[in-house]
Amino acid sequence: MPKIEVNKVNTVGGHSDCVYTLEKGPETNQFFSSGGDGVVALWDLNEMDNGRMIVKVPSSVYALFYYAERNVLVIGQNFDGIHLVDLAKKEEVGSISLGTSAIFDVKVIKDRIFAALANGEVHILDITTLETIHVIQASEKSARTIAISEDLGHLTVGFSDNYIRIYSLIDFSLVKEFEAHKISVFTVQYSPDQRYLISGSRDAHLKIWDTQKGYELHESIVAHMFAINHLVFSPDGKHFVTCSMDKSIKVWDAETFQLLKVIDKARHAGHGTSINKVLWTNFNNLLLSASDDRSISIWDIKF
Repeated sequence: MPKIEVNKVNTVGGHSDCVYTLEKGPETNQFFSSGGDGVVALWDLNEMDNGRMIVKVPSSVYALFYYAERNVLVIGQNFDGIHLVDLAKKEEVGSISLGTSAIFDVKVIKDRIFAALANGEVHILDITTLETIHVIQASEKSARTIAISEDLGHLTVGFSDNYIRIYSLIDFSLVKEFEAHKISVFTVQYSPDQRYLISGSRDAHLKIWDTQKGYELHESIVAHMFAINHLVFSPDGKHFVTCSMDKSIKVWDAETFQLLKVIDKARHAGHGTSINKVLWTNFNNLLLSASDDRSISIWDIKF
């Protein structure tokens, strides 16, 4: 097993409630955070003591997406809908209500916003007009997580009815659906080479699906003690990390799917409560983690 060195660079507060989401910023040294307090903050990894509030919305935020093509931050505000913030103008330039459901995930490609809602719907909107292009209604249980592969032409959604459903990016028709886990699917991510779809669930299992074999199950791993909240690949694609309600971050080999390192409170002064989101930046390869403990930690991982 390769030697991995983990150092905690910093831990910062700033939020007055659980931090639910992290998102890359306009520059490699910048990132956004938000959570239960409705505050959306912009941080600079060069000077982490100076987080800056971009906007505050009335209720919690689970989903952010920075769309570089228009320098716009898309905010999924629970029970109120989508907000667009123009970062050059430093002002909100659009918003639309999507009913009263929580918004669990947001992605944007080619001027289309994809939003996963707690009522089981996935809304596809035009980012320039915020008009609805299409609504996918596949389940009465929450749509929790979205992954998009332009190479495969697939929009993949994980649901709380335990299913993963894959849709065509062209006409949003259902391509495939399968029961992926025993309980809610909380995160789905394509590997950088698009060979695998990896899913993590409330059942604490990681599952690796082979996209070249029609999403056939390649491997199932008991990865954590409690729910897997999120996973993300390293910038070079050689590794990925998972974070969990069990308060740990785990580092995995992206080729062999072997566990390489556990980052936790006992060994690395990690978080003391559920870790909700991870973001692996291009800035000195630093990994960020957000937690129910209201803090964001910055990790330097050397292989």
